[in-house]
Amino acid sequence: MLTKYGYTTIGIVILIIFIIGIIAIWSNNTIFRIALFSLGGILLAFTLNFFRDPDRIPDETEDVIISPADGKVLIVKDVDAENKIGSEGKQVSIFMSPFNVHVNRIPISGVVKSINYIKGEYLVAYHDKADERNERSEITIQSEHGPIFFTQVAGMVARRIIYELKEKDEVTIGKRFGMIKFGSRVDVIVPNNWEVNVKVGDNVSAGKTVLFKIKNES
Repeated sequence: MLTKYGYTTIGIVILIIFIIGIIAIWSNNTIFRIALFSLGGILLAFTLNFFRDPDRIPDETEDVIISPADGKVLIVKDVDAENKIGSEGKQVSIFMSPFNVHVNRIPISGVVKSINYIKGEYLVAYHDKADERNERSEITIQSEHGPIFFTQVAGMVARRIIYELKEKDEVTIGKRFGMIKFGSRVDVIVPNNWEVNVKVGDNVSAGKTVLFKIKNES
């Protein structure tokens, strides 16, 4: 299954491949012809792989926050997030390589409290200041356990952030809401009533991997 967010790009790539094929057919140089056909095949395979969108259903939906993105856990730390969630909290950052699924999913059910889009730089996504300086979307969901803040951060290659959300939308955990094209990063920041369920270096899957669990207050 391919994501609808990639239809335009896929169409453009197919047109480019068609042109490459025409040039290859008209070429009298066998090596050049093989190189062009190979280039077209690689380009098509990469594009279809990038825009794949597997169906996923969360295994857990109550008292958990699931990963909004596929990738590798880059950062797990305590943060002063007064300006984001109104308190100190915890942050998990996920690096998405060009080979990961790039469709993003809602991390927790609730109501969209705020959305901000910030134009910025294009530092590599794993730079420690990428979450403050890069182009990004900032989304806050008001859940039954308090506010949950997460971002879509553009990287050095990623130049387009897509999200289909607006303030006051009711959202459901695990549902698709957008994507970041061609390598990127996602940050999730939560209050201290949540405990982290992953560690740096873990591979996570959007809509499946539990990033946080609510603390047992008993």
